[in-house]
Amino acid sequence: MMHERALRGRTAVVGVAESDLGEVGPGITALDLVEQGAGRALDDAGLSIGDVDAVFSHSAFYGMPTVTLAERMGIRPRYSDSTATGGSSFLAHMRHASAAIEAGLCEVALIAYGSNQRSASGGLISSGQNHLPSYETPFAPRLPVSAYALAAARHMHQFGTTRRHLAEVAVAARRWAQLNPAAFERGELTIDDVLGSRMVSTPLTVRDCCLVTDGGGALVVTSAERARDLRRPPVYYLGGAEAHWHTGISQLDDVTVTAASESGARAFDLAGLRPSDVDVVQLYDAFTINTLLFLEDLGFCAKGEAGDFVSDGALAPGGRLPVNTNGGGLSYCHPGMYGIFTLIESVRQLRGEAGDRQVADARVALAHGNGGMLSSQVTVLLGDASTV
Repeated sequence: MMHERALRGRTAVVGVAESDLGEVGPGITALDLVEQGAGRALDDAGLSIGDVDAVFSHSAFYGMPTVTLAERMGIRPRYSDSTATGGSSFLAHMRHASAAIEAGLCEVALIAYGSNQRSASGGLISSGQNHLPSYETPFAPRLPVSAYALAAARHMHQFGTTRRHLAEVAVAARRWAQLNPAAFERGELTIDDVLGSRMVSTPLTVRDCCLVTDGGGALVVTSAERARDLRRPPVYYLGGAEAHWHTGISQLDDVTVTAASESGARAFDLAGLRPSDVDVVQLYDAFTINTLLFLEDLGFCAKGEAGDFVSDGALAPGGRLPVNTNGGGLSYCHPGMYGIFTLIESVRQLRGEAGDRQVADARVALAHGNGGMLSSQVTVLLGDASTV
């Protein structure tokens, strides 16, 4: 049986794109945005719909996502994958696509997502409701934010983390967003602004919470061999891993330790890399506490030390570690599920196409997705041609 390490460098991302982002207005559906992003990604790759023989997607807005998308675009795939682990789904799709291509089950994979959450609902519809009876239900938590607030409160109690540490994450994201013309929020934001903004679920204010926007995105993945003859510089898949431990937050043994500690360690092992090898990091920052937890669980700092690690603008442009260089879910976009955008930004950084926010000499990128209430974690490592 082939070891998963054999996937290292065998496939590559050859096309990426976003749909229109922000607030697209009435009359534009989630599926419209998926199709728009997918078409742009295929253009980026120099490929056509007829080249696609595998479709990967997940949606909270329509049923049978791959079947629906394939019909809409006129694709007749020989391989489909609708793995649904919330916002981490699309990073899982990246791993699954790499395995399927290497196994000969398909040749060109399209991974796509879209949501019109802001325009359709005004941002008032939560995707984090409990669908099963749970220990939390009698307390009527506001989900998903109260689940993340619980993790933040525990982290503060156990490790001395402060609201200022959380605010550092939001301000760093905004400073990156100010370099990204596509970002939804680009205005000035200070630590005091975050601390003084409206409390949503203690200790998280509205500025500790992600945006609610419309938007979609897509990636095209193929074999490394075919990628060499395509339009764009290939960005190689080096390794990836998935882990999930719970659905309801009350079932997590320790709310300060997530399954990223498992997915990250395995992904680094498969890629033959360490955190110190990573040049640019894209984390699923649905809330500011996410960034602290994932920096610790992925090995960039020790457990309990992320507050000090992010202080003094360490994650912002010019800081010690470039994190969420597109502005993240906190300032760039967050259309219901954000995971696919961690991959898109990673690819752009490794191609050297990120404009004013480009990280110098970026060779290795880490993209990390989160689903549910810290429930599902997927880590993917990507690299440029120098890494394979």
